[in-house]
Amino acid sequence: MTQTLTNAKIIDPENDRVFSGGIVIEDGLIAEIFEGSRDGTDLNGIYLAPGIVDIGVKVGEPGERHKESFKSASSAALAGGVTTMIIRSDTNPAIDTPETLAFVQTRARENSKVHTHVTSTITLERKGEEMAEIGFMRDGGAIAFSDGDAVIIDSKTAIRAYSYIAMMGGVLIGHIQEPHLSKGAVATSGAFATKLGLAAVSPLAEKIGLQREMALVEMTGVRYHVDQITTSAALPVLERAKASGLDVSAATSIHHLTLNEFDIDNFRTFFKLKPPLRSENDRQAIIAALKSGLIDSISSMHTPQDEESKRLPFDDAAAGAVAVELLLSAALRLFHSGEFTLPELFRALALNPAKRMGLPTGRMEVGAPADLVAFDAETPWVVDREKLHSKAKNTPFDGAKMQGQVRATWIAGEKQYEI
Repeated sequence: MTQTLTNAKIIDPENDRVFSGGIVIEDGLIAEIFEGSRDGTDLNGIYLAPGIVDIGVKVGEPGERHKESFKSASSAALAGGVTTMIIRSDTNPAIDTPETLAFVQTRARENSKVHTHVTSTITLERKGEEMAEIGFMRDGGAIAFSDGDAVIIDSKTAIRAYSYIAMMGGVLIGHIQEPHLSKGAVATSGAFATKLGLAAVSPLAEKIGLQREMALVEMTGVRYHVDQITTSAALPVLERAKASGLDVSAATSIHHLTLNEFDIDNFRTFFKLKPPLRSENDRQAIIAALKSGLIDSISSMHTPQDEESKRLPFDDAAAGAVAVELLLSAALRLFHSGEFTLPELFRALALNPAKRMGLPTGRMEVGAPADLVAFDAETPWVVDREKLHSKAKNTPFDGAKMQGQVRATWIAGEKQYEI
């Protein structure tokens, strides 16, 4: 089967360019990329880019299907231009055995409309005590290993596990918040948190956590991906690690790129995240680090929570927000503010995460999978959380004004979403 998409603004993140033209798709792959116009499906001048690869999406299966299922999460992903989801292991129960991994993979194959890869845990029940069956889960198709937001406190256990993952050539996704300092904190320390009377954590907890993890990486040689860097204090540690040749990459979340600590004013629990929102100075530093390439990618850190867990006092409410559907629209704020070009954004949203996970997608090149997103970058609209495809509706962007929206999404050359 052959189809031609024409009259588009093509975003090529690898070669840092945007040009008018189109693509030819054959057998699910990009067969040709051309400039100018041809007969075919007319995209009416909107942008066409590689589909987004989102590392760190939480789905409620198993155990919390009422919060999010593979069907609902993938519908949200398609509406957000996400064509590949890397699923987190911090489910209930955790994905910590080959049997649980196989169950989740089967559910994904049967119900997910986008490419879905599963992360399994490092330790049993994410307790940091006993190493999970990492080798069997690697053989079973786990794309990476992570205990989610649980930090392995026992360094001997961490060294054994990290060394084993390194021996297999696997990727470890780590959470870098120092657990003792972060315990119970719901805000970032400073005058604003003090004014609100909230339990707070110093940004240095992130720096301390990253320093410890980088020492373990140096000892074991494991390929390491930081799930979220959110403070300026941690950036010099990341820079030194990369400069010394450690195999380290890092992401930041769309919320920490576009929101700051003042957004929790009036104790709005939809803005309660883990780690908590940071200062505006931190946000600007993270933007600069992403722009320079020190931080590699942007993720949604999609964390669905039900109404009951959010409609509580701020200290007691569950942390996390849904974001997979709004990832691109929110990221376009950085384009409209002049801080990023579109190729720069799609390096962080698609190309870099695909490379880190060893996936062939995320590229606009001949032979790459035709996983694509077409979007209008200009049309303004207002987010209504009740219209989101996710089962959970806990987004801090409810009522926010956006500029730019996904119009169509293709998986392996087949259009799976269109408005």
